[in-house]
Amino acid sequence: MDVRLTSEQQQLRDAAAKLADDLGPGSVADLDDESRRVRLEKAVEDTGFRTLRSDGASGVEVAIVAEEFARGLVDVPFIGPVLADDLRRALGHEPSAAPADDEAVDLTKSLAGVIESPLELGELTEEDAGRWRALALTVTCADLVGAARGAHTLACEYAKVREQYGATIGSYQAIGHLLAESLALIEGSISVLRHAAWAVDELPSAEAIEVARVAKIYCARAALTVCETSIQVHGGIGNTWECLAHVYLRRVLSATETWPVKLEELTIGFP
Repeated sequence: MDVRLTSEQQQLRDAAAKLADDLGPGSVADLDDESRRVRLEKAVEDTGFRTLRSDGASGVEVAIVAEEFARGLVDVPFIGPVLADDLRRALGHEPSAAPADDEAVDLTKSLAGVIESPLELGELTEEDAGRWRALALTVTCADLVGAARGAHTLACEYAKVREQYGATIGSYQAIGHLLAESLALIEGSISVLRHAAWAVDELPSAEAIEVARVAKIYCARAALTVCETSIQVHGGIGNTWECLAHVYLRRVLSATETWPVKLEELTIGFP
C-alpha cells in the first residue's frame, strides 16, 4: 500500500481542515454558541461530507475527514451520518437511525446518531456487513487520531507562551520530552490508521476488521496518553472547565468506548 495522499485526497483534507478551523469551537464557551453551530451544520451538510461513501469515496477519504473534524472539535454529527450513508449504499434504501446517548461525556456530539449494531446489517452478506464494521472501527480510529493531534497542538501552543522562572515552559527539557513523546505516539497512530483505512476497501472484510481492531487498540491508548499529557503540560488550568484539553479527552473517551476492542480479541501475533 502507498500511504501517501493523492492530490485529490490532500484537497479533501484541506477542505475539511478549513471548515473545522473556521467554524469549530475555539474555546469551551463556543460550545454553547448556537448560531455558530447552525452555520457549522449547514456547512457540513452542504459540502456532502456525510454522503462520501455513496459518492464513491474510499475508506481512506472518510478517515481523512473524520480526523480533521476531530482535530478541530467539530461539534455536529459526522460519524453516525457517514456510516448510515454507507449502510444505505449497501442496502439500496434508507436505514433507520436513532441518536446514541453520549451527551454526558461527548460535549462535541461527534457520536450523535451512531448505531453500533444496526438491524439492517442482517440484510447484508457477511462480507458486506464485515466491511461496514471495518469502516466503523476505522472512523473511530480517525476520530481518536484527530483528537490527539488537536490536544497536542493545544499543549504546544500553550508551552510557547506560558512562562515560569523567566522562560517559556516549552524551553524546559521536561516539557519538551513530554511533547516529543506525544508526537511519536501520534505518528505511530497515523500509520496504523492509514493501514486500517486502506484495508476497508482493499482486503477481505475479515482481514480488514482485524487490521482495524489493531489500530483501535493502539490509537485509543495513544490518544489517551496524548490528552493526559496535554492536561499535564497545561498545569492547574488544564483541570479547569475553561481549558479545551478536557474536551479533547472527553472525545477520546467517547470514541474509545464506541465499538470498543479488547486485546484478547486479536489473533494477529498469536498462535
